Amino acid sequence: MAARLMDGYSRVATDLRVSLTDRCNLRCSYCMPPEGLPWLPAPEVLTDDEVLRLVDVAVSLLGVREVRFTGGEPLIRRGLVDIVARTARLAPRPEISLTTNGIGLTRLAQPLKDAGLDRINVSLDTLRPETFAELTRRDRWADVVAGLAAAERAGLTPVKVNAVLMRGVNEFEAADLLSWCLERGYELRFIEQMPLDALHRWSRDTMVTADEVLAQLQESFTLTPDDPRQRGSAPAETFLVDGGPGRVGIIASVTRPFCGDCDRVRLTADGQVRNCLFAREESDLRTALRAGADDAELARRWQAAVATKRPGHGIDDPSFLQPARPMSAIGG
Repeated sequence: MAARLMDGYSRVATDLRVSLTDRCNLRCSYCMPPEGLPWLPAPEVLTDDEVLRLVDVAVSLLGVREVRFTGGEPLIRRGLVDIVARTARLAPRPEISLTTNGIGLTRLAQPLKDAGLDRINVSLDTLRPETFAELTRRDRWADVVAGLAAAERAGLTPVKVNAVLMRGVNEFEAADLLSWCLERGYELRFIEQMPLDALHRWSRDTMVTADEVLAQLQESFTLTPDDPRQRGSAPAETFLVDGGPGRVGIIASVTRPFCGDCDRVRLTADGQVRNCLFAREESDLRTALRAGADDAELARRWQAAVATKRPGHGIDDPSFLQPARPMSAIGG
């Protein structure tokens, strides 16, 4: 049997999330302060060749079947299109996806599709440009909307939209966002706000929960749960809207965690393995890589890292401590 990334609870990681940069061109209030963050020094960030070497090890030796590129904002990584193209040439070929804020997609959607990108998720939390500017501290709402349209034209379908609702900001936009996405053929996913902000100000009391989102949606739509057997290890609980074919998803990472079915492992932009978004521990692959370790040694180190994965993120535990790295430095 081929080597696998199995943890101590018999979960097998087949979905690799690769952060290509910790930098971002937005300053979302639930992620980082207005002035931004201290970025990783360039020498600490994996080169394009190093990224591909580790992705190849994961795919060819460790059974990874899906690679999702994240950030920060991955579209600002200069070598992104080439990284996608080279990933698409790996054997066996993994499914390749990307999570982005959408700024720059008007230019890059078609080149990414041509390079081999299969799927895309774009973050959009509001339909109001003024609220977008308040949330992100940048007046770029129109650019995101244009980027979504470009992804649709390029054939990166179904285009998925990620939205986070925040109390006192956009908490009542659920139905409007869903109507807007359904009209355009986008698949909307609502994500509970998670304790991954740089200033550590997250509070469960101010989080709009999955149940609240569903209650809002059910005032305007009839939601029918999808067959749970189709969900597998996917983070989103999905519902048919008004009988379908449109769907909406809810990712309740905080109130209804799905840790028992998790099949994800993360690689940060500086070459650290993380077993969970909320982990406080990391395992260094970059040092071994740069010291000349062969692929088999890198694979063994990766397996050892995943073997220590905890049973759950423990947000409900009184001892839970938010990870030191914010979302922009982890990769979603």
